[in-house]
Amino acid sequence: MGSRPTTKTFGGDISIIKMNTKPNALLSQYTTFQLGGPCPLLIECTTPDELIQTVQKLKKENTPFLLIGGGSNLVVSDHGLDTTVIRYISSTPLIERNDNAVTVSASTILDDLALFCVDEGLEGLNYTTGIPGTVGGAVVGNAGAWGKQVGDVLKSALILDDHGKTKTVGPDYFAFTYRHSHLKETNEIIVSVTFALTPGDPIALAQERAEILRKRAEKHPNLSTHPCAGSFFRNVEPTSKAGKRQASGWFLEEAGGKNLKAGGAYIFEKHANIIIKGPDAKAQDVYDLHLKMIDVVKRKFDLQLVREVRFAGKFDNTQANQESFW
Repeated sequence: MGSRPTTKTFGGDISIIKMNTKPNALLSQYTTFQLGGPCPLLIECTTPDELIQTVQKLKKENTPFLLIGGGSNLVVSDHGLDTTVIRYISSTPLIERNDNAVTVSASTILDDLALFCVDEGLEGLNYTTGIPGTVGGAVVGNAGAWGKQVGDVLKSALILDDHGKTKTVGPDYFAFTYRHSHLKETNEIIVSVTFALTPGDPIALAQERAEILRKRAEKHPNLSTHPCAGSFFRNVEPTSKAGKRQASGWFLEEAGGKNLKAGGAYIFEKHANIIIKGPDAKAQDVYDLHLKMIDVVKRKFDLQLVREVRFAGKFDNTQANQESFW
């Protein structure tokens, strides 16, 4: 299961602003797909204070920027981006416990939070075990598994609005639905989050975590050997074709999706809803392959797949605009 990384609270030295800037950064180094060209400037923020001050500075200068986290749900164009990129992620979990609630920096890696809760005997987020990305990205996308989602236990969040002003909001503000929050349509940024949890047995939670990791290893690739972004499409909502929410992978497999390829991009042999970056793959190959996946399911089932993964930058055969992605 691994040991938990050292955890810091929100007090003390984390308020010291020590942002790292990297000109002409290659974005393939900051996404789990390991794809993407350069950006003019990458600014790395790890703490809430760093993020707030960076965003407010860029807003004051009228400098456009793109926000990313762990890059686990993102495909960046081969051409790169023509805008500044803020990367908000911390290798050190920034978490405070207050009774049965935890407040966590949105830069904290989601699985680090899941492990913290296991060790602390807190129930409510164990299903996020093994899900890549940051806490902020998980909230924006209402991440979850096995019928549970982070929006169910979110108590409040500190966010930055489009003008760089901070405000605290409750769960209703996000209008959570399956794998979605309204922040996907706004320029607001999550700084930190408070979750309301319940007491649990640390031993039982640890056993459950180990089982979740085992099940994920059976169907999900190792990112270090098979670069990808996990499940590419949301599960299919209940329709006349799907009486209940059903895995997109099932429809893709039935439609022959496992045999699809585009350039160096191909479908993972154990999971028809996962695109793998081969040795020579380009970001455009991933884009082209995902269109083929949509097409085969549409032809066989008359269903329209909806992406979980998001694209940033210019791709052939699309007019997609850059947005504030996590």
